[in-house]
Amino acid sequence: MPTIAERLAALTAAITYADLSDAAVHWAKVAILDTVGCTLAGANEECARIADRITTLGGSTGDSLIFGSDRRVRPMDAALINGTASHALDYDDCSDTLGGHPSAPILPALFALAETRPTSGRDFLAAYVAGWELETRIARGVNFHHYEKGWHPTATLGVFGSAAACAHLLGLNSQQITTALALAATFSSGIKSNFGTMTKPLHVGHAARNGLQAALLAAEGFTASADVFEHKQGFLNVFNGAGHFDVDRMFAERSEPWDIVSPGVAIKQYPCCGSTHPAIDALLMLVREHRFAPEQVDRVDSWTHPRRLNHTNRPDPQSELDAKFSVQYCIARGIVSGRVSIEHFEGTSYQDADVQSVLQRVHAAPHPNMSMDTFEHFGAEVRVTLTDGRVLTQSVTRPLGRGPTHPLPEELLIAKFMNCAMRAIPEDAATHTLGMLRGLESANSVRSLTNAMVTRSALAA
Repeated sequence: MPTIAERLAALTAAITYADLSDAAVHWAKVAILDTVGCTLAGANEECARIADRITTLGGSTGDSLIFGSDRRVRPMDAALINGTASHALDYDDCSDTLGGHPSAPILPALFALAETRPTSGRDFLAAYVAGWELETRIARGVNFHHYEKGWHPTATLGVFGSAAACAHLLGLNSQQITTALALAATFSSGIKSNFGTMTKPLHVGHAARNGLQAALLAAEGFTASADVFEHKQGFLNVFNGAGHFDVDRMFAERSEPWDIVSPGVAIKQYPCCGSTHPAIDALLMLVREHRFAPEQVDRVDSWTHPRRLNHTNRPDPQSELDAKFSVQYCIARGIVSGRVSIEHFEGTSYQDADVQSVLQRVHAAPHPNMSMDTFEHFGAEVRVTLTDGRVLTQSVTRPLGRGPTHPLPEELLIAKFMNCAMRAIPEDAATHTLGMLRGLESANSVRSLTNAMVTRSALAA
């Protein structure tokens, strides 16, 4: 009987571009567009710069572009640096199934590898979807115990997505993909205690690099245990524990065969933890409708799903990264500024006196009517009590952008991309890159796409 890894490998190897539905191609392109923008925006963040300095210590030259620069380095170096940048702002896409960020651990590795060999847009899309489907298939079997135990699924499961995508692009057979997945299990790491620090995006950089390394090792004939998942000391028993995973759910038939379509990709409106987004949406709806000023606010109560509040109940954030995981700060910032954007998590913005004043009046608690036994954990309720006695209440079931059933309008998606990309490359380069990404399935070479992102200094050289 084939092992879990062998079954997963066979499913991965079988995926071709011709198999993809129009919807799968559409949402894959949306996710890739969004991730490229987020990576460019994160390229100049300190965590990415430090990762660059340490990774390329002693020099590194190669074929793979460091996004937002004119430098090309070795593929695994680029995967780590760009992977860290992709998650630096916590602005990248999400997956309900994964319980994390599905694209950031895959795409930096896939871009780095694609630049080393002839790769068409269709090859790239098929490999990306293969990676997405693999990591979310594993997630169905381990979540949400895996998530709640304290593992960071973006990294611990994303490394499998990275390995599968890279193995697919390399054209590895099922046996080789099995080895790549077994190696990825050994490389899997990332714990939630490091949320709110530079280490969280570093988790993603490591997942991208380690997945690429796993695929490359497998291609060279490296060996690993095919029973790495079900072994008594394998991934499932070590990471989740006996009785806390369901292998059948990994392989259950679905009415929609592509997870990237249903439940699908979730695109963020705000550059902060997705668990804060329902409350932000509810709060901003009240601000736009009632137009109250910060000084009119007597008290704010926010109720979110307890699974989401576990890591976002931070009433006194101590850094700009910590603020990204503070639902209290995000609500206070929304009241003061009428929006929540990148600059609100830069430098000492979280210490702004007017925001700190409102922050003292924001109270967060788990919603009493939201069950832990559900995949629908994206709702929130916000109540604002004004000094004149008025009480304003708003609820949302899930934020805008949280999946294809609540899509971010195209104009907002494009505006987000341009705002992000232009933090690293000129407007004309951002516009050119946007056009190429929107027509990715027609691209003859992924290298032409990365060439479009090279900074102006290199184009002028």
